[in-house]
Amino acid sequence: MIAALLAQVGLPLLVRTVGSALGMIDNPLAASAAAALRAVDGGITSSEIPPEAVAEANRHVERLAELESAGIQAALKEVNQSARAEIASEDAYVRRMRPTFGYVMALTWGAQMTALAYIIVTDPAAAGAVVAAMASLGTIWSVGLGVLGIYVYKRSDEKRQGAAGDTGDFGSLGGLAERLLGSKAPAGSSGR
Repeated sequence: MIAALLAQVGLPLLVRTVGSALGMIDNPLAASAAAALRAVDGGITSSEIPPEAVAEANRHVERLAELESAGIQAALKEVNQSARAEIASEDAYVRRMRPTFGYVMALTWGAQMTALAYIIVTDPAAAGAVVAAMASLGTIWSVGLGVLGIYVYKRSDEKRQGAAGDTGDFGSLGGLAERLLGSKAPAGSSGR
């Protein structure tokens, strides 16, 4: 992602920004790097480093961004293949793992709350100890409910993407910029 941002802002701005940031760090190595980047910035500004060389460096960064984008696209393709395999699976458990987990969590939570209510009503003297014991289960419940929340959120996201026909185009710098900036990328910025 850094390569994609670098391709958008250009090498001179990056050299200036990173040099300035490193100059604020109280460390000899950072100070040395900041001085070197100031020298590079001066060379770019005074045309000691030819504009053609800077343009070539920017083209190299764009190529790196394309390669990084291809890697991201391959990873997304793998994730999508796994999700499709889960949905298309003939094994009912694999296909319905998320709903099954939700049902198990709901039944377990219901059973625990029913037992707690029963103890409170039938043996009020023991209710304090039972509530304290249940409080110690808070961590395990937070993990299970967190996983369930992610399942529900991801499934809702999948449904939204399916309804909108969203393909998750990260295959081009334009698609990535559109995702990052929330607007249409400039014409000609597509990496395809």
